[in-house]
Amino acid sequence: MPTHAVTNQVPPLPEVNTVTSQPALAEGLRRWAGPAAHDEITALGARAGSAEARSWAVQANAHEPVLRTHSPTGERVDEVDFHPAWHSLMTAAVGAGLTAEPWTQPQGGDAHLRRAAGFIAWSENEQGHLCPVSMTYAAGPALAANPTLAARWLPQLASRSYDFGLRPLADKRGALVGMGMTEKQGGSDVRANTTRAVRTPGGPVEGGDSYRLTGHKWFCSAPMSDGFLVLAQTEAGVGCFLVPRVLDDGSRNSFALQRLKDKLGNRSNASSEVELDGTWGVLVGDEGRGIRTILDMVAATRLDCILGSASTMRAALVRAVHHARHRSAFGALLVDQPLMQNVLADLALEVEAATTLALRLAHAVDEGDTALSRLGVAVGKYWVCKRTAPMVAEALECLGGNGYVEENGLARLYREAPLNSIWEGSGNVNALDVLRAISREPLSVEAFRKEVALAHGHSAVLDAAIARVDEVVRSAAEPGAQAGARRVVEHLALTLQASLLARHAPAEVADAFVASRLGGAHGVTFGTLEAGLSAGHARTIVDRAFTA
Repeated sequence: MPTHAVTNQVPPLPEVNTVTSQPALAEGLRRWAGPAAHDEITALGARAGSAEARSWAVQANAHEPVLRTHSPTGERVDEVDFHPAWHSLMTAAVGAGLTAEPWTQPQGGDAHLRRAAGFIAWSENEQGHLCPVSMTYAAGPALAANPTLAARWLPQLASRSYDFGLRPLADKRGALVGMGMTEKQGGSDVRANTTRAVRTPGGPVEGGDSYRLTGHKWFCSAPMSDGFLVLAQTEAGVGCFLVPRVLDDGSRNSFALQRLKDKLGNRSNASSEVELDGTWGVLVGDEGRGIRTILDMVAATRLDCILGSASTMRAALVRAVHHARHRSAFGALLVDQPLMQNVLADLALEVEAATTLALRLAHAVDEGDTALSRLGVAVGKYWVCKRTAPMVAEALECLGGNGYVEENGLARLYREAPLNSIWEGSGNVNALDVLRAISREPLSVEAFRKEVALAHGHSAVLDAAIARVDEVVRSAAEPGAQAGARRVVEHLALTLQASLLARHAPAEVADAFVASRLGGAHGVTFGTLEAGLSAGHARTIVDRAFTA
């Protein structure tokens, strides 16, 4: 029928390489890792943007995990069933070395940067399954507090073999680790946890002093992992424990999955409540130092929050640009219309700044620059994750009503967008952590100063922002500084991003970012770059953001 003729509809997003179509990522790989890493991650990027991988993402989110508490004959099993697409995603991610492999490589190489670039490239397809991948990566530095445990577990956590199923560690080709910190009465205040740990010598768990844990974890991520880092109260204060799902003798540890969380997004991934009742665990680090021990894990997962948020924004931008390149309105393609160019260019600036910052922080981990990564990760985790939700919402609006339906994937990205801003400390927690780093760790402040000063001379606006860092740092140490913590973090984040773009991005990108984010050439919402700025370079910025 004539009324069924389809015109002016955007074709499906073609297969793309999530690395080569993103110059900011490809250039960062070459800059800080080299051609060998670029080639390896480019191959992963081709797979991430393939039709097959996209189908896995759709299926894993359409068929959510299912909890099985009991067997047909009544035995407690506490297992979670996943769709085969989830296992395909996990096989690819683990097989690409996105778990704990960098911690087994010599310091001073490019292992963390390489893995970070791979995380960004692969996460652009599906975000939920990267939760257990991220925690397995982050377990590496925490386990270092118990060398015996690290020697047993780290090789399995660094393996490129995805080996699903509950079996003793010795029987597995690869293993994953989850985390259980928060409890219903405490949330971010983990010192309020009530889970108790009682030393029980001679337990069936090798690797250190055995304890029995009793308590209820309100959020336990990835409950089908092989082990969990868990906080519990000891006689000396909060301790950190490694809790295996299966004990060394082959019996199952007491680990009762009470329910799976019904979440806004991240629906392909299982998050659970867990009851611990005489559950065996091994102490990691010292009694009373559990928070300090697990913070090493938190720091690494916060870096992954930055990586994942940068990737989520990039996935949204790709869909917005693709739509604008094929959809016509009022006699012209959307991408050729000045106001849409303003919006898309503004979004592209946000993505490039986030991606470049994320890679630089991963490079700092490779360099062993703990001073820069300490403050830089806290600043970046707050800002990049905080910007993701409004950025994805604006990208969705570029598609109009088509963005609000499920088929193009933006609805899933929108549900995913707030997650990393909440996970591993919400905005306030991270802002306060920045104040803490400033007041207690002067070396991190000095490293930050040196990093941003490398862009001195780019422009008067950026020079003024760099000079103001000292004033902002001083204000963070004043009485009543807590109320202004978010303003402190915003200035540090924007100055750090601007300095990186001034050194590493094309002039069109760097100049527009500095003028809009630091120079006042911007309104309140996205798409409010000053008209002169937008008209001159908007299309160049958009075309760079997503090279077909």
